[in-house]
Amino acid sequence: MIFDSHTHLNAEQFNDDIPETVARAKELGVTEMAVVGFDTETITKSLQLNQTYEGIYSIIGWHPTEAGSYTKEIETDLIEKLTLPKVVALGEIGLDYYWMEDSKEVQAKVFQRQIAIAKEMNLPISIHTRDAIEDTYKILKEADIREIGGIMHSFSGSDEWAKRFLDLGMHISFSGVVSFKKATDVQAAAKIVPLDKLLVETDAPYLAPVPYRGKRNEPGYTRYVVEKIVELRNLPWEEVAEITRNNAHQLFRID
Repeated sequence: MIFDSHTHLNAEQFNDDIPETVARAKELGVTEMAVVGFDTETITKSLQLNQTYEGIYSIIGWHPTEAGSYTKEIETDLIEKLTLPKVVALGEIGLDYYWMEDSKEVQAKVFQRQIAIAKEMNLPISIHTRDAIEDTYKILKEADIREIGGIMHSFSGSDEWAKRFLDLGMHISFSGVVSFKKATDVQAAAKIVPLDKLLVETDAPYLAPVPYRGKRNEPGYTRYVVEKIVELRNLPWEEVAEITRNNAHQLFRID
């Protein structure tokens, strides 16, 4: 019933218990997920997982912390893989000024190039932004991405920033951060996002929601993100689960 719109089941933290993790997710009502690959190794593993499990789809792209290693050969390979069945979006792409593995200029160039590819291939995009929200917004606005749409993944901005990204045609996806006691800005944003633009995710193995904060996150914990949004918006649990799942299906063009 629940769709985890962004998870890293392909991360090394899950090497020993992927089948068990998928089974636990189903027990918690998380029946579908998009596994994000952001470099050669994780892209390969995401594609393997979507062939192994019925409810798993792939989002693949080149992460901003890997921007310096982006080459024409990588781009050619990425474009080929983006045509494969069950690949539903290009991502996660964007800007990361926290780690700053590469310059702002290099990150922007790789970000803009991948947006152009997504537009050429008519694929939605999944956006990573850390300490770079203004520049991320400027690039998305200049690129005019409304026709393809996309996701502000693990949104950590305010309600005002949410409105600005919504105006560009983006969906807003909330992770376990929305359940953190001090994340009042994110909670304010979760209250105002139109229901047809709302998504939920884990970003597992990172950012585990309350009551598992500080532990390894896993896709099944999307349930607790849904529960927090239910609390914030005073809506029935089933409605939030169904709406966010339907939104993912519509954005990812899943029949």
